Amino acid sequence: MLSTAQLILIAQWLGIAAIAGAVLTVLAFLLQWGIRFRLVGVSSFTAVLAVGVYALSLSLYQRPVVAGAEKFVRVYDRAAGQVVINVAATLTPDALEATLRQAALDLYSPGRTSPDGYLTIRARTLLHPQSGVTQPVYLGAIRRSLVSRETDDLQLQIDAETLAQLAG
Repeated sequence: MLSTAQLILIAQWLGIAAIAGAVLTVLAFLLQWGIRFRLVGVSSFTAVLAVGVYALSLSLYQRPVVAGAEKFVRVYDRAAGQVVINVAATLTPDALEATLRQAALDLYSPGRTSPDGYLTIRARTLLHPQSGVTQPVYLGAIRRSLVSRETDDLQLQIDAETLAQLAG
């Protein structure tokens, strides 16, 4: 897959080609060349390609990867201020923290709404104390601002007692 910088470079070259084609088209009309109408199509199509490639370069966003994060499954999400994710019961506190930070990056969206302007992500795991009984256990939560994508004011809470009980 091409990077954003490569797509912008391609868009620049396509833009230059579109301008050159437009100049050639004007010259063709002035000199009454027989291919002048074909040059209109070629120049127009090149301009459309330049704009399209540039728009594609703007839409690509590579999500950062948090080291040590484990896989998680989104369990509850109504595109508002609360999300619940399911994680493995064998997570260490460090892995849980990294997983919550990864979820805060992955689940952020500028389209989310919340009365207080924050997104709260709660991590849980499922235990089976007996056959046919499933018990959800909440392990921690992270809270981030919905105002901007780049935020450092993450509020992290990890339930160390519950993690210790699961490990022991």
